[in-house]
Amino acid sequence: MGASVIEKHFCLSRKIKSPDSSFSMEPEEFRKMVEDVRAAEKSIGKISYSISENEAISRSHRRSIFVVKDIKKGEAFTEENIKVIRPADGLEPKYFEQVLNRKASEDIERGTPLKWTMIS
Repeated sequence: MGASVIEKHFCLSRKIKSPDSSFSMEPEEFRKMVEDVRAAEKSIGKISYSISENEAISRSHRRSIFVVKDIKKGEAFTEENIKVIRPADGLEPKYFEQVLNRKASEDIERGTPLKWTMIS
């Protein structure tokens, strides 16, 4: 988990006595350790902060806040004129309560995904 180097003592045989022979690996043990390290690397995977193609497709099927009735500039957002529906082109649903009772900064047509710029 972040290590980039592994130090391990190696010997051809523990039968050949040396100060390190008791805790050194023989060739077969060393080969097994390398295999296990490679398997661990694969299981950890790679960190990526970018959006994968599959996730981008999936995101469009999520929900967001949409205007469902025409709203005039200065009119309050209510449960009757905004709804959480698909696709995810508007504000995330977690902002629904925060948007309620705030005023529209412009005229907004029914069917428009709600954006922060539309809220005063």
